[in-house]
Amino acid sequence: MFKRTYTPLVVVSFTFSLFCFAGSTEPVTASDPAVLVIDGTRITIGELDRENPSTLFHARNVYYEAEKKAIASFVDGYLLANEAKKENVTVDELLEKHAYSNLPKDPSDESLRIYYEGLDTTQPFEAVRGQIIDHIRQSRRQKALAVYMQSLKSQAKVEMLLEAPRAQISFKDTPVRGIANAPVTIVEYADFECPYCQKAQLVMEKVLAEYKDKVDIAYKDVPLPMHSHAQKAAEAAHCAGAQGKYWEYHDLLYKDKQLEVDDLKAEARKLNLDGAAFDKCLDSGQQAQVVKDSLAEGTGFQLEGTPAFFINGRFLNGIQTFSQWQKVIDEELATAATRRAADNASVASR
Repeated sequence: MFKRTYTPLVVVSFTFSLFCFAGSTEPVTASDPAVLVIDGTRITIGELDRENPSTLFHARNVYYEAEKKAIASFVDGYLLANEAKKENVTVDELLEKHAYSNLPKDPSDESLRIYYEGLDTTQPFEAVRGQIIDHIRQSRRQKALAVYMQSLKSQAKVEMLLEAPRAQISFKDTPVRGIANAPVTIVEYADFECPYCQKAQLVMEKVLAEYKDKVDIAYKDVPLPMHSHAQKAAEAAHCAGAQGKYWEYHDLLYKDKQLEVDDLKAEARKLNLDGAAFDKCLDSGQQAQVVKDSLAEGTGFQLEGTPAFFINGRFLNGIQTFSQWQKVIDEELATAATRRAADNASVASR
Protein backbone atom coordinates (compact mmCIF):
# COMPACT_ATOMS: atom_id res chain seq x y z
CA MET A 1 0.00 0.00 0.00
CA PHE A 2 1.50 3.39 -0.87
CA LYS A 3 0.35 6.95 -1.07
CA ARG A 4 0.54 8.42 -4.54
CA THR A 5 1.96 11.92 -4.52
CA TYR A 6 1.31 12.86 -8.11
CA THR A 7 -1.48 12.71 -10.65
CA PRO A 8 -0.63 10.13 -13.34
CA LEU A 9 0.04 11.38 -16.84
CA VAL A 10 -1.85 9.16 -19.27
CA VAL A 11 -1.06 11.09 -22.43
CA VAL A 12 0.68 8.90 -24.98
CA SER A 13 2.51 10.70 -27.73
CA PHE A 14 4.54 9.39 -30.61
CA THR A 15 6.60 12.01 -32.42
CA PHE A 16 8.32 11.29 -35.69
CA SER A 17 10.93 13.85 -36.71
CA LEU A 18 12.78 14.15 -39.97
CA PHE A 19 16.44 14.31 -39.06
CA CYS A 20 18.35 16.47 -41.49
CA PHE A 21 21.98 15.75 -40.70
CA ALA A 22 24.54 16.87 -43.22
CA GLY A 23 27.14 14.75 -41.50
CA SER A 24 29.46 15.83 -38.74
CA THR A 25 32.38 18.05 -39.76
CA GLU A 26 34.14 17.13 -36.52
CA PRO A 27 35.86 13.78 -36.05
CA VAL A 28 33.94 11.20 -34.05
CA THR A 29 35.38 10.98 -30.53
CA ALA A 30 35.13 8.50 -27.68
CA SER A 31 33.02 11.00 -25.72
CA ASP A 32 30.60 11.44 -28.63
CA PRO A 33 30.55 8.12 -30.48
CA ALA A 34 28.72 7.46 -33.72
CA VAL A 35 25.64 5.34 -33.08
CA LEU A 36 24.08 5.32 -36.52
CA VAL A 37 25.04 5.43 -40.18
CA ILE A 38 22.43 6.45 -42.76
CA ASP A 39 23.50 6.40 -46.41
CA GLY A 40 27.08 6.89 -45.35
CA THR A 41 26.35 9.75 -42.90
CA ARG A 42 27.61 9.01 -39.40
CA ILE A 43 25.34 10.31 -36.64
CA THR A 44 26.64 10.65 -33.09
CA ILE A 45 24.81 10.43 -29.79
CA GLY A 46 25.48 14.14 -29.30
CA GLU A 47 23.70 14.98 -32.55
CA LEU A 48 20.68 12.92 -31.49
CA ASP A 49 20.58 14.79 -28.19
CA ARG A 50 20.79 18.18 -29.88
CA GLU A 51 17.96 17.29 -32.26
CA ASN A 52 15.66 16.25 -29.41
CA PRO A 53 17.11 16.67 -25.91
CA SER A 54 14.33 14.66 -24.24
CA THR A 55 14.70 11.57 -26.46
CA LEU A 56 17.10 9.64 -24.24
CA PHE A 57 16.67 11.44 -20.92
CA HIS A 58 14.04 9.07 -19.54
CA ALA A 59 16.14 6.01 -20.38
CA ARG A 60 19.22 7.59 -18.81
CA ASN A 61 17.31 8.49 -15.67
CA VAL A 62 15.90 4.97 -15.32
CA TYR A 63 19.43 3.58 -15.66
CA TYR A 64 20.73 6.13 -13.15
CA GLU A 65 18.11 5.08 -10.58
CA ALA A 66 19.08 1.43 -11.11
CA GLU A 67 22.75 2.34 -10.64
CA LYS A 68 21.94 4.19 -7.40
CA LYS A 69 20.13 1.16 -6.01
CA ALA A 70 23.01 -1.13 -6.96
CA ILE A 71 25.54 1.20 -5.35
CA ALA A 72 23.44 1.54 -2.19
CA SER A 73 23.21 -2.25 -1.94
CA PHE A 74 26.97 -2.55 -2.42
CA VAL A 75 27.61 0.03 0.32
CA ASP A 76 25.42 -1.91 2.76
CA GLY A 77 27.21 -5.17 1.99
CA TYR A 78 30.64 -3.51 2.20
CA LEU A 79 29.97 -1.92 5.60
CA LEU A 80 28.46 -5.11 7.02
CA ALA A 81 31.38 -7.24 5.82
CA ASN A 82 33.91 -4.80 7.29
CA GLU A 83 32.12 -4.64 10.63
CA ALA A 84 31.80 -8.43 10.77
CA LYS A 85 35.53 -8.74 10.07
CA LYS A 86 36.33 -6.32 12.91
CA GLU A 87 34.27 -8.38 15.35
CA ASN A 88 35.48 -11.69 13.91
CA VAL A 89 31.95 -12.94 13.24
CA THR A 90 29.84 -13.71 10.20
CA VAL A 91 27.47 -11.10 8.81
CA ASP A 92 24.48 -13.15 10.01
CA GLU A 93 25.96 -13.31 13.51
CA LEU A 94 26.63 -9.58 13.41
CA LEU A 95 23.02 -8.80 12.52
CA GLU A 96 21.62 -11.15 15.14
CA LYS A 97 23.80 -9.47 17.76
CA HIS A 98 23.30 -5.80 16.88
CA ALA A 99 20.08 -5.56 14.87
CA TYR A 100 17.74 -8.38 15.82
CA SER A 101 18.59 -9.28 19.42
CA ASN A 102 16.13 -6.84 20.99
CA LEU A 103 13.14 -7.40 18.74
CA PRO A 104 9.85 -7.58 20.68
CA LYS A 105 7.95 -10.82 21.16
CA ASP A 106 5.22 -11.81 18.75
CA PRO A 107 1.93 -10.00 19.34
CA SER A 108 -0.80 -11.71 21.36
CA ASP A 109 -3.71 -13.36 19.58
CA GLU A 110 -5.88 -10.46 20.72
CA SER A 111 -3.60 -7.97 18.91
CA LEU A 112 -3.39 -10.23 15.88
CA ARG A 113 -7.16 -10.36 15.64
CA ILE A 114 -7.33 -6.55 15.65
CA TYR A 115 -4.76 -6.54 12.82
CA TYR A 116 -6.78 -9.23 11.01
CA GLU A 117 -9.94 -7.11 11.12
CA GLY A 118 -8.20 -4.47 9.02
CA LEU A 119 -7.30 -6.95 6.27
CA ASP A 120 -9.23 -7.29 3.04
CA THR A 121 -9.69 -11.05 3.16
CA THR A 122 -12.54 -13.58 3.41
CA GLN A 123 -10.30 -16.27 4.93
CA PRO A 124 -10.81 -17.12 8.62
CA PHE A 125 -8.36 -15.78 11.19
CA GLU A 126 -6.85 -19.22 11.86
CA ALA A 127 -5.99 -19.64 8.17
CA VAL A 128 -3.99 -16.39 7.93
CA ARG A 129 -2.62 -16.14 11.48
CA GLY A 130 0.77 -17.55 10.49
CA GLN A 131 1.05 -15.19 7.52
CA ILE A 132 0.25 -12.21 9.73
CA ILE A 133 2.95 -13.18 12.22
CA ASP A 134 5.49 -13.70 9.42
CA HIS A 135 4.66 -10.29 7.98
CA ILE A 136 5.06 -8.57 11.35
CA ARG A 137 8.35 -10.34 12.04
CA GLN A 138 9.71 -9.41 8.62
CA SER A 139 8.62 -5.80 9.00
CA ARG A 140 10.29 -5.53 12.41
CA ARG A 141 13.51 -7.06 11.12
CA GLN A 142 13.59 -4.66 8.16
CA LYS A 143 13.15 -1.66 10.45
CA ALA A 144 15.79 -2.93 12.86
CA LEU A 145 18.19 -3.53 9.97
CA ALA A 146 17.59 0.00 8.64
CA VAL A 147 18.39 1.48 12.06
CA TYR A 148 21.57 -0.56 12.35
CA MET A 149 22.70 0.29 8.82
CA GLN A 150 22.17 3.96 9.56
CA SER A 151 24.41 3.65 12.60
CA LEU A 152 27.15 2.06 10.48
CA LYS A 153 26.82 4.75 7.78
CA SER A 154 27.03 7.51 10.37
CA GLN A 155 30.44 6.18 11.40
CA ALA A 156 31.71 5.76 7.84
CA LYS A 157 32.64 8.33 5.24
CA VAL A 158 30.62 7.45 2.15
CA GLU A 159 30.79 9.84 -0.79
CA MET A 160 28.51 9.19 -3.77
CA LEU A 161 30.32 10.22 -6.96
CA LEU A 162 27.68 9.05 -9.41
CA GLU A 163 26.19 12.06 -11.18
CA ALA A 164 22.52 12.30 -12.08
CA PRO A 165 21.59 12.90 -15.72
CA ARG A 166 20.49 16.47 -16.37
CA ALA A 167 17.80 17.43 -18.84
CA GLN A 168 18.10 20.33 -21.26
CA ILE A 169 14.94 22.39 -20.83
CA SER A 170 13.74 25.26 -23.00
CA PHE A 171 12.58 28.41 -21.21
CA LYS A 172 10.78 29.87 -24.21
CA ASP A 173 7.36 31.26 -23.16
CA THR A 174 8.06 30.03 -19.63
CA PRO A 175 7.30 32.22 -16.61
CA VAL A 176 10.07 32.30 -14.00
CA ARG A 177 10.09 33.92 -10.57
CA GLY A 178 12.92 34.48 -8.14
CA ILE A 179 16.25 36.21 -8.52
CA ALA A 180 17.88 36.49 -11.94
CA ASN A 181 20.70 34.01 -12.65
CA ALA A 182 20.00 32.04 -9.48
CA PRO A 183 22.43 29.18 -8.82
CA VAL A 184 19.47 26.81 -8.49
CA THR A 185 16.59 26.68 -10.96
CA ILE A 186 13.55 24.53 -10.24
CA VAL A 187 11.27 23.73 -13.17
CA GLU A 188 7.83 22.47 -12.19
CA TYR A 189 5.59 20.60 -14.64
CA ALA A 190 2.09 20.87 -13.24
CA ASP A 191 -1.66 21.10 -13.80
CA PHE A 192 -3.86 23.70 -12.09
CA GLU A 193 -6.58 21.09 -11.52
CA CYS A 194 -4.23 18.45 -10.08
CA PRO A 195 -4.82 18.08 -6.30
CA TYR A 196 -1.22 17.00 -5.72
CA CYS A 197 0.04 20.09 -7.56
CA GLN A 198 -2.12 22.18 -5.25
CA LYS A 199 -0.42 20.58 -2.24
CA ALA A 200 3.01 21.02 -3.82
CA GLN A 201 2.30 24.73 -4.31
CA LEU A 202 2.39 25.26 -0.54
CA VAL A 203 5.81 23.62 -0.32
CA MET A 204 7.16 25.60 -3.28
CA GLU A 205 6.09 28.86 -1.64
CA LYS A 206 8.07 27.89 1.44
CA VAL A 207 11.09 26.92 -0.69
CA LEU A 208 11.07 30.29 -2.43
CA ALA A 209 10.73 32.16 0.86
CA GLU A 210 13.58 30.20 2.48
CA TYR A 211 15.94 30.36 -0.51
CA LYS A 212 14.77 33.66 -2.02
CA ASP A 213 18.31 34.79 -2.87
CA LYS A 214 19.43 31.42 -4.25
CA VAL A 215 16.51 29.84 -6.15
CA ASP A 216 14.23 30.66 -9.04
CA ILE A 217 11.18 28.65 -10.06
CA ALA A 218 9.78 28.10 -13.56
CA TYR A 219 6.30 26.76 -14.25
CA LYS A 220 5.45 24.47 -17.16
CA ASP A 221 1.89 23.47 -18.06
CA VAL A 222 0.97 19.81 -18.32
CA PRO A 223 -2.86 19.85 -18.49
CA LEU A 224 -3.93 16.25 -18.04
CA PRO A 225 -6.77 14.84 -20.17
CA MET A 226 -8.79 13.72 -17.13
CA HIS A 227 -8.91 17.34 -15.91
CA SER A 228 -11.45 19.10 -18.12
CA HIS A 229 -10.60 22.60 -16.86
CA ALA A 230 -6.82 22.34 -16.89
CA GLN A 231 -6.14 23.48 -20.47
CA LYS A 232 -8.22 26.66 -20.18
CA ALA A 233 -6.84 27.41 -16.72
CA ALA A 234 -3.32 27.24 -18.11
CA GLU A 235 -4.26 29.47 -21.03
CA ALA A 236 -5.86 31.94 -18.62
CA ALA A 237 -2.65 32.19 -16.60
CA HIS A 238 -0.71 33.04 -19.75
CA CYS A 239 -3.39 35.58 -20.72
CA ALA A 240 -2.80 37.21 -17.33
CA GLY A 241 0.91 36.99 -18.04
CA ALA A 242 0.36 38.98 -21.24
CA GLN A 243 -0.77 41.79 -18.94
CA GLY A 244 2.21 41.34 -16.62
CA LYS A 245 0.51 39.37 -13.84
CA TYR A 246 1.20 35.72 -14.52
CA TRP A 247 2.37 34.80 -11.04
CA GLU A 248 -0.35 36.76 -9.26
CA TYR A 249 -2.93 34.89 -11.36
CA HIS A 250 -1.13 31.56 -10.92
CA ASP A 251 -1.21 31.95 -7.13
CA LEU A 252 -4.86 33.01 -7.19
CA LEU A 253 -5.89 29.91 -9.14
CA TYR A 254 -4.15 27.62 -6.68
CA LYS A 255 -5.68 29.51 -3.76
CA ASP A 256 -9.29 29.74 -4.99
CA LYS A 257 -9.44 26.55 -7.12
CA GLN A 258 -12.15 28.11 -9.31
CA LEU A 259 -11.51 26.87 -12.85
CA GLU A 260 -14.71 27.23 -14.85
CA VAL A 261 -14.29 29.70 -17.73
CA ASP A 262 -16.56 32.27 -16.05
CA ASP A 263 -14.55 31.85 -12.85
CA LEU A 264 -11.27 32.31 -14.75
CA LYS A 265 -12.59 35.61 -16.07
CA ALA A 266 -13.76 36.66 -12.61
CA GLU A 267 -10.31 35.94 -11.20
CA ALA A 268 -8.83 38.31 -13.78
CA ARG A 269 -11.09 41.09 -12.47
CA LYS A 270 -9.85 40.47 -8.92
CA LEU A 271 -6.38 41.43 -10.16
CA ASN A 272 -7.72 44.51 -11.97
CA LEU A 273 -6.68 43.18 -15.36
CA ASP A 274 -8.15 44.61 -18.55
CA GLY A 275 -11.23 42.38 -18.59
CA ALA A 276 -12.11 42.81 -22.24
CA ALA A 277 -8.54 42.02 -23.37
CA PHE A 278 -8.36 39.04 -21.02
CA ASP A 279 -11.69 37.62 -22.22
CA LYS A 280 -10.66 37.99 -25.86
CA CYS A 281 -7.36 36.26 -25.17
CA LEU A 282 -9.04 33.37 -23.36
CA ASP A 283 -12.00 32.89 -25.69
CA SER A 284 -9.91 33.02 -28.85
CA GLY A 285 -7.30 30.58 -27.59
CA GLN A 286 -4.42 33.02 -28.10
CA GLN A 287 -2.28 31.12 -25.57
CA ALA A 288 -3.44 27.61 -26.47
CA GLN A 289 -0.33 26.76 -28.49
CA VAL A 290 1.99 27.84 -25.69
CA VAL A 291 0.25 25.39 -23.37
CA LYS A 292 0.25 22.60 -25.96
CA ASP A 293 3.98 23.09 -26.57
CA SER A 294 4.63 22.79 -22.84
CA LEU A 295 2.54 19.62 -22.66
CA ALA A 296 4.44 18.15 -25.63
CA GLU A 297 7.72 18.86 -23.87
CA GLY A 298 6.53 17.13 -20.69
CA THR A 299 5.29 14.16 -22.70
CA GLY A 300 8.66 14.02 -24.45
CA PHE A 301 10.34 13.57 -21.06
CA GLN A 302 7.92 10.68 -20.40
CA LEU A 303 6.75 12.22 -17.15
CA GLU A 304 4.67 9.75 -15.17
CA GLY A 305 2.37 12.38 -13.70
CA THR A 306 2.11 15.77 -12.08
CA PRO A 307 3.74 17.43 -10.33
CA ALA A 308 7.18 16.64 -11.71
CA PHE A 309 10.29 18.72 -11.13
CA PHE A 310 13.72 19.32 -12.57
CA ILE A 311 16.25 21.02 -10.29
CA ASN A 312 19.15 22.28 -12.39
CA GLY A 313 18.09 19.55 -14.81
CA ARG A 314 17.93 16.74 -12.20
CA PHE A 315 14.61 14.92 -12.19
CA LEU A 316 12.41 14.68 -9.09
CA ASN A 317 9.01 12.98 -9.32
CA GLY A 318 5.97 13.81 -7.23
CA ILE A 319 5.51 15.94 -4.12
CA GLN A 320 8.69 16.55 -2.16
CA THR A 321 8.66 17.54 1.49
CA PHE A 322 10.39 20.76 2.48
CA SER A 323 13.22 18.79 4.11
CA GLN A 324 13.70 16.83 0.88
CA TRP A 325 13.89 20.11 -1.04
CA GLN A 326 16.41 21.45 1.47
CA LYS A 327 18.64 18.43 0.94
CA VAL A 328 18.67 18.59 -2.86
CA ILE A 329 18.94 22.41 -3.00
CA ASP A 330 21.85 22.38 -0.58
CA GLU A 331 23.52 19.71 -2.71
CA GLU A 332 23.11 21.88 -5.81
CA LEU A 333 24.41 24.98 -4.00
CA ALA A 334 27.48 23.03 -2.89
CA THR A 335 28.03 21.78 -6.44
CA ALA A 336 27.71 25.33 -7.79
CA ALA A 337 30.20 26.62 -5.20
CA THR A 338 32.70 23.89 -6.10
CA ARG A 339 32.30 24.69 -9.79
CA ARG A 340 32.87 28.42 -9.19
CA ALA A 341 35.99 27.70 -7.14
CA ALA A 342 37.36 25.48 -9.90
CA ASP A 343 36.60 28.13 -12.55
CA ASN A 344 38.29 30.83 -10.47
CA ALA A 345 41.33 28.64 -9.95
CA SER A 346 41.51 27.97 -13.68
CA VAL A 347 41.35 31.69 -14.48
CA ALA A 348 43.98 32.52 -11.87
CA SER A 349 46.39 29.94 -13.28
CA ARG A 350 46.35 31.44 -16.77
